[in-house]
Amino acid sequence: MKKKITAPKIFSMKNREKIAMITAYDCPTAKIAEKGGADIILVGDSLGMVILGYPDTLKVKVEDIIHHSKAVSRCSEYALKVGDMPFMSYQASVEEAVKNAGRIVKEGGMDAVKLEGGEWYINHIKAIIKAGIPVMGHIGLTPQSVNLFGGFRVQGKTIESAKKIMRDAKLLDEAGVFAIVLESIPEELGKIITESVSCPTIGIGAGRYCDGQVLVFHDLLSIPEPAYFKFVKSFANAGKTMTEGVNSYVLAVKNSKFPEESHSNHLNRDVLEQLKNS
Repeated sequence: MKKKITAPKIFSMKNREKIAMITAYDCPTAKIAEKGGADIILVGDSLGMVILGYPDTLKVKVEDIIHHSKAVSRCSEYALKVGDMPFMSYQASVEEAVKNAGRIVKEGGMDAVKLEGGEWYINHIKAIIKAGIPVMGHIGLTPQSVNLFGGFRVQGKTIESAKKIMRDAKLLDEAGVFAIVLESIPEELGKIITESVSCPTIGIGAGRYCDGQVLVFHDLLSIPEPAYFKFVKSFANAGKTMTEGVNSYVLAVKNSKFPEESHSNHLNRDVLEQLKNS
């Protein structure tokens, strides 16, 4: 029988087995991700852009994460389930951080939480871990700081920026996170960080040398169309197949080809006669 994947299990996979994480937001995608063998399912605040149509992740609320986490937790049995802590759910205070992390685990059914940032939020992370909740870190390009960065830009390209990201990684590792997401940084920096921390690194646009990788479900399957990010690879064009399927349905309805007789239920002949004569 397949065993439930835990945060300590993910931690132990460093230098032993690559980690595959998929960001998913509902029951169908969670089921597919788990059946496909994903080690971790992340309910990311990227749902704001992928599902809710926002231009960034900043408008996502704790309630949004909990709502989608419930769906994923009901439909995922083995994968480690991680809930994102959205913008302003932890930044204001340590108390708010612990409270909202607890809600995501207790109400949303997640096994762990992920939050962005390094040195500034070490005390928040330590408090969440002390409360018994595993934490995944996230540094490099942190989408919740998009306004501070001036857009979605690769981070760590200058010596000052690279050193800051390295320092943040080491501080997160020392604080006790079970893994760190490295987003949109040079491959060489990703390799150095991966070799310098005891916990696994999970890359998204961070090169080939991380301990694992993460992609959004819809991006890796090109739903509704191929993603434009350089770091995304489409492993299937499901969006094209889905569009063709919808188009075939529409044409069948328009041309009275659907439903057919085989798709219909029928009245008993006696009932039909009585109905006609009533």
